[in-house]
Amino acid sequence: MDQRPRWYAVVVLAVVLAAALAMPSAAADRRAVVLEIDGAIGPAVADYVGRELAAVRPRDTGLVILRIDTPGGLETSMRAIIRAILATPVPVAAYVAPSGARAASAGTYIAYACAIAAMAPGTNLGAATPVQLQGLPLAPAGPPPAPAPGGGNKNAGAGKPGEPAGAAPEDTETRKILNDSVAYIRSLAELNGRNADWAEAAVRSAASLPAADALTLHVIDVIATDVPDLLRQIDGRTVTVAGKPERLATAGLDIVTIAPDWRTRLLAVVTDPNIAYLLMLLGAYGLIFELMSPGAVLPGLIGAISLLVALFALNLLPIDYAGAGLVLLGIALMVAEAFIGTFGVLGVGGIVAFVFGSVLMFHGNAPGFGLSISVVVAATVITAGFFFLVLAMLLRSRRRPVVTGGEALIGAAGEVVSWDGPAGRVRVEGELWQARARQPVPPRTRIKVVGRDGLVLTVEPQR
Repeated sequence: MDQRPRWYAVVVLAVVLAAALAMPSAAADRRAVVLEIDGAIGPAVADYVGRELAAVRPRDTGLVILRIDTPGGLETSMRAIIRAILATPVPVAAYVAPSGARAASAGTYIAYACAIAAMAPGTNLGAATPVQLQGLPLAPAGPPPAPAPGGGNKNAGAGKPGEPAGAAPEDTETRKILNDSVAYIRSLAELNGRNADWAEAAVRSAASLPAADALTLHVIDVIATDVPDLLRQIDGRTVTVAGKPERLATAGLDIVTIAPDWRTRLLAVVTDPNIAYLLMLLGAYGLIFELMSPGAVLPGLIGAISLLVALFALNLLPIDYAGAGLVLLGIALMVAEAFIGTFGVLGVGGIVAFVFGSVLMFHGNAPGFGLSISVVVAATVITAGFFFLVLAMLLRSRRRPVVTGGEALIGAAGEVVSWDGPAGRVRVEGELWQARARQPVPPRTRIKVVGRDGLVLTVEPQR
């Protein structure tokens, strides 16, 4: 009897058992990746989150958690993060933590974009009015909005049923910005089945909610004390990932926190408006000094590097280019004052242009991306003081006697070496010169130069 079929069955059974044993091991090796969004949301945060989300793979990552504590930030950076969230094949959870943290403004949009939205006790989110409109009266008091479908009013200005969100603003530009933001956050809310009416209230009237009220109004999905608690509570939930439903299996996932690397930290420093502003000034100063003293090399090198880094940073930041132009014009006018000497007219104009340009250069209503007034004042005082010091030195130098060229020899002392009739040879400042005088001068007589005609000095005896 042929025994080969029996051996084949044993081999197949062994392979099946090995695969079955390996499957739990592979699942156990999957991880939950925690990314930190701590502070204002800008180009550095967008780069960090985008790179890490692009690197995750479903085979080894079961969930990505964005741990958020932010006052908001730049709209461009926020939209870049949301695009990365929606494009990743792995479920993403927004977790506002630790206690005392907030997800204001841009953070609220990001929370709505995530498949899971969670908060720690003692946190809040909301105040999602676009930064271009912060501080402006968006709307006069108006009648309460119509009840939401299904009864009740979820369009509460402060998260409480029945409170109006306000009427539409009258200014066309304001309405465009506001309606675009409302449509954007409502689309994110509908994508993940959350309270779209309250999301609209957060935009129109800067509504805010604590964690408990956010859960009650279905703005978030869960309140969790820490990341392991969050993983336990959302295990088994079905969410939408890349347009498809997916059942979460988060229990027992290894928690791996990926902190921002050196590149992100360096980009965060460079894109700080105060640092970018100072780098721009340093670059302008360095190039000016190099032009004033050709061949110095170091000022020009430092200036060129600083200016290139500043231009890179300014390209990523929302700046007013008219303001940047006024800053550079102000520096140019102060330099012109130092060289031309218009009795302060160009200098004062340069200071005025410098101050106005500095104030207008950055949009200060973006959280974490305003230019510090103390930096502007310090830069203005130092710049004006330096160039007026240069001006004073130039004026003082004009009143000094000439110390170079032919005129520098007038008044110089010397000694007669030899003399014959009306002419002779004298030593002045270590050099021998042909000389003449009104009367013969004996050798070794101390003389003083009173004139010069080409290479012949006119001298007279010292008295």
